[in-house]
Amino acid sequence: MSRRIERLEKFIKQEISESLEREVNDPRLSNFISVTRVLVSPDLKYAKVFVSIVGDEVDKEEMLAGFNAACGFLRKKLASHLRVRYVPQLSFYYDDSIEQGAKVLKLIEQVRDTK
Repeated sequence: MSRRIERLEKFIKQEISESLEREVNDPRLSNFISVTRVLVSPDLKYAKVFVSIVGDEVDKEEMLAGFNAACGFLRKKLASHLRVRYVPQLSFYYDDSIEQGAKVLKLIEQVRDTK
């Protein structure tokens, strides 16, 4: 992976996180949502944004619909700060790695407690 793609992924992750915190007013996106990872295609035209919910369990489909509704706004914000020919087309995916990690930690504790 090139250094340019890595920097772009980091920048997109930071910008979307800040926009969620300060500017997006969609009630579907009002919970504690964390952008966990961004993957940009080699041609810089597409970006997969992985998001996770921290805290209360909310309908994941509803949250992803909220992101799809805010996609244009987020791309516009990125366009004002990026100096690239094409602003990547954003697609959002639910990332359950935090939940999986919690399950693994719980299983490890159960095994440790049985000894």
